[in-house]
Amino acid sequence: MGNYAFLVYIGCIIMIIIIGKIFIVPFKKIFKLIFNSIMGGVLIYIINIIGSNFNFHIGINWGTILCSGILGIPGVILIVLLKLFQ
Repeated sequence: MGNYAFLVYIGCIIMIIIIGKIFIVPFKKIFKLIFNSIMGGVLIYIINIIGSNFNFHIGINWGTILCSGILGIPGVILIVLLKLFQ
């Protein structure tokens, strides 16, 4: 009976490791999206502070935050270019 309990414990540990690896990947992507969104919002805010001298303003809303969150710094550059050519 002792050997079977040991095998059950090992099997449970292996299943916990497998399930943990399956669920950790989406969490990493979600945290990366949140981090990029916060950094993009801060970068847009800094651009708004500097751009206030030149009458340049980008609205901070869900669209701009998600664009900067998904694309990162190139997303912020894209938003600035779209605002310039608008």
